Amino acid sequence: MKKKIIWFTGLSGAGKSTLSRGLLPQLQKKFGIKKKNIISIDGDIFRKKTKIKNLFSKKNIINNNISIINYIKKLKSNIEYVLVSVISPLKITRKLARKTFGKNYIEVFVYCSLKILEKRDTKGLYLKAKKKKLKNLIGVNSKIKYETTNYSKIKVDTTKLNKRESINKIIKYMMKKN
Repeated sequence: MKKKIIWFTGLSGAGKSTLSRGLLPQLQKKFGIKKKNIISIDGDIFRKKTKIKNLFSKKNIINNNISIINYIKKLKSNIEYVLVSVISPLKITRKLARKTFGKNYIEVFVYCSLKILEKRDTKGLYLKAKKKKLKNLIGVNSKIKYETTNYSKIKVDTTKLNKRESINKIIKYMMKKN
């Protein structure tokens, strides 16, 4: 069985990890996938586990995303779904993931307005960036801009949709694909 890769991308705090965690039980319920056959990769945790020092330069971001892609390729064959939540602002790395995993790659662009991100600020990053205590926060004070892609993907706007509605939108898309 080929792995299905669900790649959540978007700015920090948009809801990537929240939606990934919320999707896991729905995959079990709607598609009958056993929990042991689903793996979740969070960009922050992955970076810490692999001890990748990310200075958020273009080169570091590309290397981190390539490391995630290579890790996925090495996963056991019994893994059916891989849920990846990582900012991945550069379309070159998302394009590489799409090329690597082909039709088994599903990209979920998790959008949230900057105003709402600053209000949520779950990690305190936006306040630090405003106070100039944090440099290179993508979407705020970084030279690296979030690059959108023009190929088919799911866009979930967490400014307008709650967690349940967002997950339902993803599930509906996946049911059409299966």
